[in-house]
Amino acid sequence: MNKAQLINSITKVGEYDTKAEAGRAYESVVSAITGRLSTGGAKSRVIRLPELGTFQMKTRKARKGRNPQTGRTIKIKAKKVVTFRNGKSLAKSL
Repeated sequence: MNKAQLINSITKVGEYDTKAEAGRAYESVVSAITGRLSTGGAKSRVIRLPELGTFQMKTRKARKGRNPQTGRTIKIKAKKVVTFRNGKSLAKSL
């Protein structure tokens, strides 16, 4: 499912009259999630949606890797990543 398909689904399932309204709702949710994950301390970087799952910001440590083409060892920088764990309701529906 891509963004357009999701907005169409939101329009049908939700009580939105137009795709534009559903699109604004989608943008609001994405903005709220990304804003919450990108700011604040460790506890504020977790979003729990009981029916769906948990989004959490984590930091991967710097590590050594290997270039598969040359075989040379390279340094991989530390970076922040978002993880998702599905909730019980989602797991049961799958």
